[in-house]
Amino acid sequence: MAPQFDRYISTIWVALLVVWLIGALATKRTARRQTTSSRLIEAAACGLACALLAGTHPGLGVLNAPFVREAATVSWVGLALTIVGALFAVWARFYLGGNWSLTVTVKEGHTLIRGGPYAVVRHPIYSGLSLAVLGTALTVGEFRGLVAVGLVVFGLLHKSLVEERLMREEFGAEYERYCRDVKALIPFVW
Repeated sequence: MAPQFDRYISTIWVALLVVWLIGALATKRTARRQTTSSRLIEAAACGLACALLAGTHPGLGVLNAPFVREAATVSWVGLALTIVGALFAVWARFYLGGNWSLTVTVKEGHTLIRGGPYAVVRHPIYSGLSLAVLGTALTVGEFRGLVAVGLVVFGLLHKSLVEERLMREEFGAEYERYCRDVKALIPFVW
């Protein structure tokens, strides 16, 4: 990855982390949360993905091989996907408001959000983060980036399934209608 793209991508991810940390200060109290073992699966998958995308890793052999030819156009497309994905996730995070949590939870006074990005997909934060990681992987241009995408998708898919179960328990038929009306992660597809 060219140094300027490395700086751009790093800045986006640091800004996203800052938004998440600040947003964590304004959430409702937790009523129920996912199990620790479930959280560990997501954390391990996403943590390993971050490690693969950050910096260089000379000991990874074939994972350091390029999967796409290095070109400015590819890097710009990757950067654009990272920006769009991050912005979509941030929009969803703010739209969710006090219902948000880093882990899957049901908050006290939890409400089912169906507007804004939640009218596009049921898990827009996960969709946005997946798109941002895909963009970052494209900018990195090495197979380790594709492995990172797979790990993130696995971790967030797991998290979405846990969240679906809790939302069905909390909102029943209302959530079932929402599931029929709005796709989970990819608009109009899935």
